[in-house]
Amino acid sequence: MMSTIQNLLKELTEESVVTRKMLERVPVDKQDWQPHEKSMSIRKLAGHIAELPGWVSMTLKTDGLNFADQAYQSPEWNSNQELLEIFEKSLAEAKAALQIAKEEDLLPAWTLKNGEQVLMSKTKGEVIRHSMSQLVHHRAQLGVYLRLLDIPLPGSYGPSADDPNF
Repeated sequence: MMSTIQNLLKELTEESVVTRKMLERVPVDKQDWQPHEKSMSIRKLAGHIAELPGWVSMTLKTDGLNFADQAYQSPEWNSNQELLEIFEKSLAEAKAALQIAKEEDLLPAWTLKNGEQVLMSKTKGEVIRHSMSQLVHHRAQLGVYLRLLDIPLPGSYGPSADDPNF
């Protein structure tokens, strides 16, 4: 039976394959495009997806994050290579942190705040699981962006409608 950490590492590794394929397709010439005025630009969304694995190592190394102390800034990138470098770096940090973590490291509380307002308080294990859900959620959001821009999508958990063998 695999430990929770082994399961998280396996899931992160599997999800990284699809995430990488999606990030490779982000159109550099459409970085400021957004499907709606309330939506993130494709630059911000893709940058956020690329950095999300980094939440694993951050969660294991800290007791929380307060946006009032450090405002969120999406990573800057100007090419698919730079975008993929951000992703590969955050993925490597996440894997390294999980590989040295112990099961008991998942138990302490971790809190996300904005000033005094508590946005989320969960165990570190729950926060890591939540960050992986966020990776999948935002990757699906990126899929909608790419579909609206008529960019062929890779399959996620099977073939996509753009797969010629579908």
